[in-house]
Amino acid sequence: MKLACDTCPVRDSAACSVLSEEERAALAAAGRTRVLERGEMLFAAGDSEAACATLVSGALKVSSVDQNGTEQILALVHPSGFIGELFAPFAHHDVTAITTSKLCTFARGDIDRAIETYPALARALLRRAQEDLLATRGLLELTSNASAEARLAALLHDFAAAASDSPCHLASAFDLPLTRGEIANMLGLTIETVSRKFGELEASGAIARKGKRGIELIDPALLQTLSGRLSE
Repeated sequence: MKLACDTCPVRDSAACSVLSEEERAALAAAGRTRVLERGEMLFAAGDSEAACATLVSGALKVSSVDQNGTEQILALVHPSGFIGELFAPFAHHDVTAITTSKLCTFARGDIDRAIETYPALARALLRRAQEDLLATRGLLELTSNASAEARLAALLHDFAAAASDSPCHLASAFDLPLTRGEIANMLGLTIETVSRKFGELEASGAIARKGKRGIELIDPALLQTLSGRLSE
């Protein structure tokens, strides 16, 4: 399916937003729309010439599997995020949809040519890669040093930021893209601890749970404060 840039919800926030209309149209001609259902993989570790993509809607997880077959979630990709390893001969990690996800996909060669042709796009992708690196370092620091409450509060804060249609405020409500088990995996906690901390955050007045996965932010400032509380 051809790309529909005119109606794309992330046209002003994705890396391609730095291009002119003519440049964007030329890039779009090389891309295709792809929809992944939950659990469907974009590419797996070891794939050669794995496709590059911009996430239009939904959410993806970047993960690895150890020798015992245990998955470790390394990062999440939210709308407008870019996925792809431009300078490696093969993919190093699995990338899998955790909700129904829509992507703009490009062959590696097409992205390589676009980077050479459009320096602004190269700079935008470099800036996004730096942001992703800082986010990964932040997650590592969080899981190493923060209390269970702070870890969960920080993750919920990130989910609310990703679900918002504005960079200036958090979404007032959103659905969790991860299961309790996946949250536990990502934060280095047990499922029991995650469930208990959800209850404590709700009791504190920071959030309210709505159904199986719905979260309403009752006190965003309190959630922010809790997310910065280091372990004792």
